[in-house]
Amino acid sequence: MQTTHKDRKNDPLHGMTLEMIVTDLVDNFGWDDLALRININCFKSDPSVKSSLKYLRKTQWARDKVEALYISSKG
Repeated sequence: MQTTHKDRKNDPLHGMTLEMIVTDLVDNFGWDDLALRININCFKSDPSVKSSLKYLRKTQWARDKVEALYISSKG
């Protein structure tokens, strides 16, 4: 099935990079609160955007949780 312009417009992640999402969540919640909301070590132990991106790019379940938190924080 082909994605239409209308579908992309309604997608809250359209145009967002993973780095933009993580940075926004850190700005909104801070690392400590983010680690409480999503229990992954890259948010708890010496957190950085770079280390988080590396982990999230290879761990789909964690990326799904990050994207879901981002969407719910905007709604």
